[in-house]
Amino acid sequence: MNSISVNGKNWISKEFNSDDINFFKTNYFLDEIIAKLLSIKKIKKEDVKFYLEPTIKNILPNPFILKDMDIAIDRTIVAITKSEKIGIFGDYDVDGATSVAILAQYFRLLKTSFEVHIPDRKTEGFGPNEKAFSEFIKKGVNLIFTVDCGTLSFEPMNFAKSKNIDVVILDHHQSEIKLPNAHSIVNPNRFDDRSELNYLCAAGVCFLFLIALNKRLRDKDWFKLNSINEPDLINMLDLVSLGTVCDVVPLIGLNRAIVKQGLKVLKKKKNLGLKTLIELNNIENNITTYHLGYVLGPRINAGGRVGKSSHGANLLLNNNAQETFKLASELNNYNKDRQILETDLLNKILNTNHQNNSDPVIILYGENWHEGIIGIIAARVKEKFNKPTIIISAGSVVGKGSARSIYGFDIGSAIIGAVQSGLLIKGGGHKMAAGFTINLQKIKEFKEFIFRKFNSINMNLEDKKKYYYDVEIAPSAVNIEFFEKINLLAPFGSGNLEPRFLIRGLNVVNSKIVGEKHVKSVLVGSDSSSIKTISFNTVNTDLSTYLLKKNRKNFNIVGKLSLNEWRGQKNVEFIIDDISVIK
Repeated sequence: MNSISVNGKNWISKEFNSDDINFFKTNYFLDEIIAKLLSIKKIKKEDVKFYLEPTIKNILPNPFILKDMDIAIDRTIVAITKSEKIGIFGDYDVDGATSVAILAQYFRLLKTSFEVHIPDRKTEGFGPNEKAFSEFIKKGVNLIFTVDCGTLSFEPMNFAKSKNIDVVILDHHQSEIKLPNAHSIVNPNRFDDRSELNYLCAAGVCFLFLIALNKRLRDKDWFKLNSINEPDLINMLDLVSLGTVCDVVPLIGLNRAIVKQGLKVLKKKKNLGLKTLIELNNIENNITTYHLGYVLGPRINAGGRVGKSSHGANLLLNNNAQETFKLASELNNYNKDRQILETDLLNKILNTNHQNNSDPVIILYGENWHEGIIGIIAARVKEKFNKPTIIISAGSVVGKGSARSIYGFDIGSAIIGAVQSGLLIKGGGHKMAAGFTINLQKIKEFKEFIFRKFNSINMNLEDKKKYYYDVEIAPSAVNIEFFEKINLLAPFGSGNLEPRFLIRGLNVVNSKIVGEKHVKSVLVGSDSSSIKTISFNTVNTDLSTYLLKKNRKNFNIVGKLSLNEWRGQKNVEFIIDDISVIK
């Protein structure tokens, strides 16, 4: 079916292979829709079992295939056996906080002394700095780990080297051909790494590092000789899965197994900080990737956005119930503050900047826009206009920028290219997100550079008008049984998107605005079955105008399924992405 919708999209059914569907049904005893979805997702025949039942044991690669892993482990074992104090320097986002917590928890179990530092976003900026390293040295640190950062930190690494301090970088951001002068750089996105694990976030890299370290210590009988129980790294997968989902890396391969297992660990609420945050936010139902990405993650992030950068990592590391409750409560409040700042700035930008123009990439800047939220604003604007977006907070001389991209345009490489071309003071990132510092006099040249980069990849602008759905279903299929069947393909997220469905021939029974921005509706189909629906952030759009009208016209909808659980009751809702009116 090809149809122009209320949102101006052309709906197109995704392609599938009938032979694959028959194979999946025959060999794995799957029904038609699940087999069709596997074909649409292009799951290889030999990978179906691992896809449906991803386990760490069956998918885990040899961690030593990562460049520099062996020398990083050797240096760490020296530090452990000689009782050297370790410093852990992490980024202030969720991936950074979880990476810090993973390493710190491990060293705590080994009774190894450590210090943690999370930089202040405004006064220190992204990445390692000499002042923080100096503080580590004053506290007797002999070995420094930088997690979720460090791959482009040349001067701080030279400083550490001059002080005879070794630095191990555990990161996933893209590198230049030139690498900093660190002891070791374990990063699947460094230019010379051949591990093919470049889809990992920093928390995933740290997890593999600890697997390698655990094995090497076990081989040396270190745990027995020191009367210490070997840490069960599976118990850390709640943190690894949180970092993985919140950094929006693709849920493929090892990441898929990490999140699948991590959700099970998270359900046990072993981490006091996460347990407290879950209870404060009244999450009673089974925790999903939605809760990681949209409930827990933003709150852990919130401290770094409003000037309390260490709160997230401290929450994940704290074992004192009273202190943990205080930290979780403050992060909840910081998140509310962040939401207010975000709404105000987003409205200001949307009301004063008209993006219906020919610019291939949206690049906006304003005086003293809050640095802690420009990344979120970039993501919101990108989602609204389906264009790569760069937001710059301009000071008197320099600006801090944050970028979010769409699939097909590697913004991290573009930013590194701009640094190498002398257009940025510093910057880096990965395919979907990046950050940088720029001299304001260079903004015009920077814009032209980014536009050229985007235009060089020949992205088809017509693709932005297409909406691909997976399967057509009847209204009666919106039920618990069908939802649980589709959930066999979870966890969903980047790289493993939730299936989108088409339902034809519906009418509005009633609709109402909820939460000021959303529209809840009850729709009825030609088979007389009714379904509950919601369309998010659509008030004052063409979609909400149609849903709220009192009319009898039939229409079709596309979107995805969602499970609501409240006090033991389960209900399936359909989240509407778009509507097509039947003429």
